Amino acid sequence: MIAACGIDCSVCDIHLAPSNPEIAEKMVKIFVNMGHKDAKPEWFHCEGCSGDRNTHWSSNCEMMLCCFDKKHLQNCSQCDEFMCDKIEKFANDGFKHHQEGVERLKKMVIDRGTK
Repeated sequence: MIAACGIDCSVCDIHLAPSNPEIAEKMVKIFVNMGHKDAKPEWFHCEGCSGDRNTHWSSNCEMMLCCFDKKHLQNCSQCDEFMCDKIEKFANDGFKHHQEGVERLKKMVIDRGTK
């Protein structure tokens, strides 16, 4: 399961947290260290971009809303506007897993072009 932004949901700690208490506690520690002193294990849940928006980690994600809801694509690599400003901003926000997701999307575009 690949998110609109290219994140691999199968290894995403937020996606895995509900079924893995160790990961949930790890996420609590990370968020407490980021200043969210009231973080709790139940905060961390997500069924992916095609899942229920009520259980999506970032239900207002611009990329998800554009890719899935507006354009009905599987991920942003399929978009004629790839790499757009939304993806550029996401890739350069300082989070390594965001950069990795965008690199995954770029590779998907390249792979599709060679087949």
